[in-house]
Amino acid sequence: MVRILLISDREKLKERFLKLLSLNKYHVETAFDTQVVSDLVKIAPPDIMIFDTGINLDFKVLSKAIKPFCEKAIVLLLTAEEFSDRELIKYANGFIPENANDEIILGTLNMNLRMKNTLEKLSDTNKDLQDSLSRQSALYSTSSQFAGTLDKKKLINFMVEGIDRALSFSLTCTLSFCEDEPVLLINSLHELSEEIISALKLRTILQYKSLFENEKIPYNVDINNLKVIKHIKDNASRFTFDIFHYDNMFASIRLGENFYGCVEIFKESQFSSDDATCFQTIVQQVALPLKSASLYQEIKETNLKLEKLERLKSEFISIVSHELRTPLTSIKNALDILMTGKCGDINESGTKFLDMAKRNVQRLSGIINDLLDLSKIEAGKMDFHFKSINIHQVIDYVKSTLSILAKEKNLTLIIDETENLPDINADSQRLEQVLTNLVSNAIKFTPEGKKITISSRLLNASDIEVHPYFQDEINKLKGDYIVVSVKDEGIGIAEKDLLHAFDKFAQIENSLSRKVGGSGLGLPIAKQLLDAHKGAIWCSSELEKGSDFCFAIPVATGKAVTRQETPVLTR
Repeated sequence: MVRILLISDREKLKERFLKLLSLNKYHVETAFDTQVVSDLVKIAPPDIMIFDTGINLDFKVLSKAIKPFCEKAIVLLLTAEEFSDRELIKYANGFIPENANDEIILGTLNMNLRMKNTLEKLSDTNKDLQDSLSRQSALYSTSSQFAGTLDKKKLINFMVEGIDRALSFSLTCTLSFCEDEPVLLINSLHELSEEIISALKLRTILQYKSLFENEKIPYNVDINNLKVIKHIKDNASRFTFDIFHYDNMFASIRLGENFYGCVEIFKESQFSSDDATCFQTIVQQVALPLKSASLYQEIKETNLKLEKLERLKSEFISIVSHELRTPLTSIKNALDILMTGKCGDINESGTKFLDMAKRNVQRLSGIINDLLDLSKIEAGKMDFHFKSINIHQVIDYVKSTLSILAKEKNLTLIIDETENLPDINADSQRLEQVLTNLVSNAIKFTPEGKKITISSRLLNASDIEVHPYFQDEINKLKGDYIVVSVKDEGIGIAEKDLLHAFDKFAQIENSLSRKVGGSGLGLPIAKQLLDAHKGAIWCSSELEKGSDFCFAIPVATGKAVTRQETPVLTR
């Protein structure tokens, strides 16, 4: 019912208005004294106030006294025809002439009531729109924060802050399993007594357990050992147990089978359906980054374990290799002495077995050296002695070292060098180790009667063409490089195995590779030695047609070495 307050002391006027308005189902009260008017509007603010301008009462003073209690009330001035008080007009929404008939009075009241209702609806719509924009802003801001971290503690805090910005809670209780132990995070507008905190702990645990009535509870929570972290905005005030009569919402923080906790929010005013949607959205949004953060943490922990295992493995390899080298040296020396005949004559069969033992000692010694080199490289203890050299020196050394081995297998070793190549800044011994390994492999995997070609040329990094598997390595190179190639006519490598050619302990699976054996460390060591030279290594191959292993070393600043030499054929 519409409430109308008539402020007048004229009896006939009051009688007329009381009769007219009561018949039209308006609730009408009358008053004249300023104090009485103030008391009435405090108890029940009117929808319309009709002020009789013909009485002896200062409406300006009265307006200031009652303004806080009836800001939405319509003020109508009951005036005589000669009324002209401009100051008083400022306080009015409309006028009712004293001599107006009943229809005009009711029409004026109804028109102002409709206007009041329209304005209130518009105000409510604007408020709803403002609240919606505020919630959208909070959701967007919170989503941005979620995307910016993989710290689980920060993610939970961002969730609580987002809920506060969107809904302005009185209290939140968040049971979090994102730390080393379950934690109850309490964010409160006012201080809480120990009794209320105990009640909140019990309430939270019961709600948490209720989520898993027919399932195994993922984490055991003990009320006596549950850690509590409080964040209080206003320590000067204190909540009472009335907080449990506030409106509340509850949600679990989970994604599929991954459970991260639960959160309950309390607010003195009523939550709307839009509030509930916003609350659930924020809680659901945090679940995915929490899963990502958990996976990231697992990866970090796994990497630490792998690094530890890698370190232990390297130490083990180093220790074992050193321990093997000592007795192996003794065995080699003993074999050398026996084969000289100083310990007596050896028959043909004995010589044969001693030769076999010596070859295997040399092979084992090579494997041990590879293991030691690998452990040094991985530990960062490999010594390098860089100086300006020419790649021809390296090729000459490898040619002279391995020519006899190639002849024994009836292979043609071709040296195809480009003249006048510029110098490189390198460790000649390490490059010789790289090239020796590539040529040895070519000899090992190439059938008799075939050929092996060692070539060198000058190329710009942009002109180096490789299989897509190795393109990322080549993209790192800038400038001019000396490119050395070892091309054979051997068994070749399947395309699917090219990418694994430089993996540690890897051997391409076929009958010949099993026959010739090897540690599988030569190519990985070569790759790491070339990385130390700021170069690269790659290969191309085709089954039964041969392989081409290449490496690149950056050109040093300086003059090129002039060399006049035709290709060499060694048979």
